[in-house]
Amino acid sequence: EVQVVESGGGLVQAGESLRLLCETSGLTGDGSAIGWFRQAPGKVREAISCIRTSDDTTYYTDSVKGRFTISSDNAKNTVYLQMNSLKPEDTAVYYCAADPDFVPITYPSGSWYWAPRFWGRGTRVTVSS
Repeated sequence: EVQVVESGGGLVQAGESLRLLCETSGLTGDGSAIGWFRQAPGKVREAISCIRTSDDTTYYTDSVKGRFTISSDNAKNTVYLQMNSLKPEDTAVYYCAADPDFVPITYPSGSWYWAPRFWGRGTRVTVSS
């Protein structure tokens, strides 16, 4: 059973930075990926970034490109999300998710999505203006 635990959320002001941590266990195989979703109040959950653990290929949604960076420590099955230049619209509950069989869905627009099976409980990020 894959377990996922995220941490690092908090309250920051606009323009500041925050780093989220996702620790996984039980995740094996070359086809695995770990990533981040977020859900703002009244909005649907959106995939914002993920990383394929075999080759560190990364994916980002447009709204966070250039501001957020995902990285991994494969030896520890740990993923970090460095969030810089935070904006009030980044306020959300951030969820880490993982799957041993990463199957990204890409669209002609360039957007992408994936449907991981294993989820953490979320960590809240609040960005004040």
